[in-house]
Amino acid sequence: MRYTGSKRLHLTLYSLILLAASSAVAQGEPRARDLGIPFDGAPGTLNAITDVAGVEVGLTTLISGSGKLVVGQGPVRTGVTAVLPRGKKSINDPVFAGWYSLNGNGEMTGTTWVEESGFLEGPVMITNTHSVGVVRDAVIQWRFDHGAADLSGYWWSLPVVAETWDGELNDINGFHVKPEDARHALDSAASGAVAEGNVGGGTGMICNGFKGGTGTASRKLIAKDGGYTVGVLVQCNYGVQSQLRIAGIAVGRELPVGIPHNDDTGSIIVVVATDAPLLPSQLKRLARRVPLGLGRMGSYSGDGSGDIFIAFSTANPGAWGTGGVKHVAMVPNDDINPLFLATVQAVEESVVNAMIAAKSMKGINDFEVLAIPHAELQQVLKKYNRLNEVGKK
Repeated sequence: MRYTGSKRLHLTLYSLILLAASSAVAQGEPRARDLGIPFDGAPGTLNAITDVAGVEVGLTTLISGSGKLVVGQGPVRTGVTAVLPRGKKSINDPVFAGWYSLNGNGEMTGTTWVEESGFLEGPVMITNTHSVGVVRDAVIQWRFDHGAADLSGYWWSLPVVAETWDGELNDINGFHVKPEDARHALDSAASGAVAEGNVGGGTGMICNGFKGGTGTASRKLIAKDGGYTVGVLVQCNYGVQSQLRIAGIAVGRELPVGIPHNDDTGSIIVVVATDAPLLPSQLKRLARRVPLGLGRMGSYSGDGSGDIFIAFSTANPGAWGTGGVKHVAMVPNDDINPLFLATVQAVEESVVNAMIAAKSMKGINDFEVLAIPHAELQQVLKKYNRLNEVGKK
């Protein structure tokens, strides 16, 4: 496929952004724990959703232009995130899943079929509010190009695509996310470390009055609890500074003023992955624990916020499709509490990781959103004896 003129420049820009983000992860950009912020629970090796074996994440980051808003021309501060439960095998081997809407002022397509069937068929995609349609259509085309018809012989798809609003920084009505951007996120999806902050669908997001975006974390259960892993990825664009709590401290009231919003009109999308063998009803219960992690940070899920969550399990491969009775495994409900707790812990840390990784960003009409100030945050936590020695986890 060939690109010319501005489109070629557009692709070059986001390729450079992706390269920079990947390099930052590899070079050890600080995450929340690196600043001494304490969290409960034991993280996986990467402290990311990709600690759940098989899960892959892909990102397309679109950043170009500056200054005055000219609809259709920019500035552009947006992107696409792809989460593939079984990597490229997700197309033909769907996973058990469940979803939950805490507050529905937002969108996650495909969820009625997730609710009805108990399966997530294909990836979870996240982008900006006005790009849901183009990303959805691109996923259908991608699945057609890469996978066979279903076992009934039909080519059909109801993709899961979620959104949060980036219109304060991005030319959202310029419709800069194109089908090739969604395909790039899918084709580039990989295991390993996940870039955070101003990347993918989280590029233009604002969280608790400071720069938000993409964040991730994980928890590894001990052997007596099954040794399972829970991983979380968030796209956070919600909350107000006055309510912000980190490590149990109301830090928002003591930090320099970010964006002086007085009301929660943003959104947050949360993807929960686990390798524990859970049935769809149990995964819905897992998704319903996400708000408890957000509540630790002071969220009250305002009327204008789209707080929508989906959870899936990579266990029970081959459960989907025809071919007689399927035999599946499940964790007994009486043993599920450690997974609930791991979800709450990983959600909390994912949001903080997103905020710590995010950099200050200037967008349309030179509107600027500042990153949460690391040094000042550390000072507040130290004041209340809630700061670990830097460098210790």
